[in-house]
Amino acid sequence: MECCTSKRAAADNQGSKIRQKSLQMFYTLCTLSKCMLILSIFELWGHGGSAGELYASLKNYPTDKMLPYLQSDSTYKVHIHTFNKTLTQAQKIKKIDALEFLPFKGKVNLKNPEHIFWILEDYGMNPNDVPEEPIHLYFGRWIADGQRELIESYSVKKRHFIGNTSMDACLSFIMANHGRVKPNDIVYDPFVGTGGLLISSAHFGAYVCGTDIDYNTIHGLGKASRKNQKWRGPDENIRANLRQYGLEKYYLDALVADSSRPIWRKGMLFDAIITDPPYGIREAPRRMGSQKETVKSVERSAENHFFVSSSYHLSDIFFDLLKFGAEYLVMGGRLVYWLPIYRPEYTEEIIPRHPCLKLISNCEQMLSSHTSRRLITMEKVKEFKDQDEKSYLLDGQYMPYRGHNSFREKYFSGVTKRIAKEEKDNQK
Repeated sequence: MECCTSKRAAADNQGSKIRQKSLQMFYTLCTLSKCMLILSIFELWGHGGSAGELYASLKNYPTDKMLPYLQSDSTYKVHIHTFNKTLTQAQKIKKIDALEFLPFKGKVNLKNPEHIFWILEDYGMNPNDVPEEPIHLYFGRWIADGQRELIESYSVKKRHFIGNTSMDACLSFIMANHGRVKPNDIVYDPFVGTGGLLISSAHFGAYVCGTDIDYNTIHGLGKASRKNQKWRGPDENIRANLRQYGLEKYYLDALVADSSRPIWRKGMLFDAIITDPPYGIREAPRRMGSQKETVKSVERSAENHFFVSSSYHLSDIFFDLLKFGAEYLVMGGRLVYWLPIYRPEYTEEIIPRHPCLKLISNCEQMLSSHTSRRLITMEKVKEFKDQDEKSYLLDGQYMPYRGHNSFREKYFSGVTKRIAKEEKDNQK
C-alpha cells in the first residue's frame, strides 16, 4: 500500500512539473506574441569561448533533457547564425558536421522540422577587426521568435501618411505594450498627429481614436513631409494609414480639438491613453485662445478655418494630460507618454504626479548628450473626485515641474554649445 502511494505521489509530482513547464511555455509564447525587443528565445544546451569549450559544455548537458527532442521518429534541422562575420556554406556544413557526437536519431527536414537547433557565433563588435575564430559560441534549441518583423512591416518609410514627427514603429509598439493594449480596448491619443500610435494599438485589436489642434494634419491637407513630394495626396490621412494595414475596422475617428479643453462627456471612457505631446522644439506649443486673453497669433487653417492661439507651457501640457487621464481612464487603465528632459537637471522629482495615477515605469531614451526623453507609464488606481482637479498645486509639488517650460531654450543652448565646440576642435 505504501509503495502504491509513493508511486502515485511521484507520478503526481511529475505531472505537476510537466503542467508547470507547459504553463511557463504558454506565458512565454503569449509574451513573445507582443514583444518587439526580443529576437528569439532558445533553450541553451552549451556555450564556450572556443569550439572545444562549446563541445565540452554540450557533452556535460544532461542527456535526459536532450532525448525528448532527438527521437528517431522526429525531424530536425540546425541553423548557424554569426554576428559580425559571414560564413560560406561549406564552412557552415563543416561546423554542423562537428556536432555528430550529439545523439541525434531523427531525420533532417530543412523545410518543416519539428525541432530547430541553432549555433550562434559572436565575432565581436568591431567590423574593422574581425577575429579568425569566434569569441563566444552558443548552441541551443529554438523555442520562439519575438515580433521584430513588425518593425519592418509597419515601417514609417512605407507608410501612406506621415509627418515630421511620426513615431517610429518600434517605439509605437513598445508604448502599446506599456499600455497593456488588448482586443476590444478603446485607446485615445490627444495629440494624434498622423496617427502612428493608433496603428500599433489597432494591430493588437483595440478600437482607436484621437484629437489634434492642427486641422491640416487631421484632414491630410497642406505640404507633404516626404522628400521630393510638395503636397499631400488626396487620400493621405489617418484612416488611409489603418486601411493600408487592414486595420480600418478598428478606427473610430480623429477630431480637430484642443487637448486643454476636453470635448468628451464626463466618465471613464478609455482603457489606455497613449500619446507623444509636443516638446516645442520646432515651434512653441499652442492651444486655443480667446479675444479676452493675450493674443499671441491668429492662425489660418485650410478652407478658411480660423482660430486664435495662445502659448501653452510644457508643464501645463503635462498636468492637463494627467488630469485628463485621471478623469477619463477606466480603473486600472494606463497613461503612456513621452516626457522631454534636460539631463544635467534631471531628478525623479520633476516627473509630474497625480493622486489618482500610480507611476509604473520610467524609461530613458537618449536624444543627445544633454537631452533625453523618458517614457512614462502611469496606472489609474483611484477614482477621480472634484477635489483632485487642482491637486498638483498642493504642498509645493508644482514648482519642480516648471523647469519643463524652458526645455526648448535649454535644447537649443546645448546644440549651440556643441556646434561651437566642434568648430573649435576643427580649427586645431
